[in-house]
Amino acid sequence: MMVRRSKGKVYLVGAGPGDPKLLTLRGKECLEQADVVLYDYLANPALLSHAPDQAERMYVGRRGKGKYPAQDEINRVLIKRAREGKVVVRLKGGDPFVFGRGGEEAEMLASAGIEFEVVPGVTAAIAAPAYAGIPVTHRTLASTMTIVTGREDPDKPTTGLEWPKLATSHGTLVFLMGMKNLPAIVTNLMAEGRASTTPVAIIRWGTRASQQTVVGTLADIVGKAEAAKMEPPTVIVVGEVVRLRPQLNWFEQRPLFGKRVLMTRAQEQAVELAAMLAAYGADPVEAPTIQIAPPADWSPVDRAIGAIDTYDWVIFTSMNGVARFMTRLRAGGLDARSLAGRRVCCIGPRTAQELEKFGVKADVIPMAYQAEGVLSALEGQDLKKARVLIPRAEVARELLPDELRARGAHVDVVPVYRTLAPSGAVEGWRRQLLDRQIHVVTYTSSSTVRNFVEMLGGVDAVKALLKSVVIACIGPITAKTVEEYGLTVSIVPGENTIAALVDAIAQYYGSREQIAAGTQ
Repeated sequence: MMVRRSKGKVYLVGAGPGDPKLLTLRGKECLEQADVVLYDYLANPALLSHAPDQAERMYVGRRGKGKYPAQDEINRVLIKRAREGKVVVRLKGGDPFVFGRGGEEAEMLASAGIEFEVVPGVTAAIAAPAYAGIPVTHRTLASTMTIVTGREDPDKPTTGLEWPKLATSHGTLVFLMGMKNLPAIVTNLMAEGRASTTPVAIIRWGTRASQQTVVGTLADIVGKAEAAKMEPPTVIVVGEVVRLRPQLNWFEQRPLFGKRVLMTRAQEQAVELAAMLAAYGADPVEAPTIQIAPPADWSPVDRAIGAIDTYDWVIFTSMNGVARFMTRLRAGGLDARSLAGRRVCCIGPRTAQELEKFGVKADVIPMAYQAEGVLSALEGQDLKKARVLIPRAEVARELLPDELRARGAHVDVVPVYRTLAPSGAVEGWRRQLLDRQIHVVTYTSSSTVRNFVEMLGGVDAVKALLKSVVIACIGPITAKTVEEYGLTVSIVPGENTIAALVDAIAQYYGSREQIAAGTQ
């Protein structure tokens, strides 16, 4: 736990190699307390979500020959913000002291009398090879590793690299920032005696779902890299340990590796889906098409809560319904004991789990997680003259209340939340669709489908954007909404759950790869 400071301080934080899960716990703590975050090109933007909403975010990426803030300007901002009493996080890709100019920034802060702390990060020099199935050391193949800059300071009068020693080393050489100098690196190593048959691997965007790996030897790696159009950022590994990649390549073998999946759920609900997709190797992209908001009027809910002891059944049709109803119940000074004597039905196990957080166990969970399943599960119940309460979304299918009324029940439907189209910009993920960078789009409700179409300019525009995209829907009701727009649904799981949806996407690509392999 960090303590808020009365004076400014700068944290030089290593963002790790790219996978946001490789950020250290200390780095996360620093971001959570930040007033200002200055982040680099190599720092995954997803890490900014750890910073408070009100924190100032400044991109100071340094990439190639493009325009970017000079180091002197970055130094000036660090000092200025710290002297204003701000907590400043300088978020740097990898480790700040491994070719990240963190040492220079620390020197500057010390000279200016600014308090600072260095938070080490996982360096790409080790992490990228590990994610490519290459251990940088090995008991029988490499007892040493050397991390080498692939791009020296152009103002240095002579090179600081001792090529004869590097070439004759029996350990592993790892070059950072060396893609543009690859021909020179290869030439220098072979000129000083390194065998042309020495294995080489080049890993681009290591540890991310977009990771790309090219393997060759000193003799042919330049040509292979050109053929694969390899560009920075890369890590170059030279040494016998590269031979272990075919056996140890775990990351790139996951079923959804390299697949970019668009998630149309509300932002606060996308965490679970994103984690499951990432576990299968996918690159989840947030594209929230719905926003969960309170109902326009709480009075119907409050009246129902005030008469809660008159109901025989309470039916929850979503996790959102549970959370918002029970929170409103507590706001009125009540708790789970108010549901004593009521029979409770939850539309599925995840909804039931949400309810258990409030100390209530569901009496009925249907086999099919939709309105039809609820009706089937209640088939044997005597509902004639029963009073039923359904806390749900403001707009939803009327099948469940209508059918219950037809069975003789008195049904009160009270809206505990609304789903709205979010006001956030769509250009980022729209551009990815336009550039054919999205492989799968997921829909988890009919609302996500309708809002998606509206936000992207209508059905014709959506058809063009999704021309080569696989559509995955959480269940048949959502799939039917997609098909009403003339679009083709390729994936519908057997269960209406997020876990089943992700499993179905993985199985879809796994079966396609097996079919493709069988035709070769």
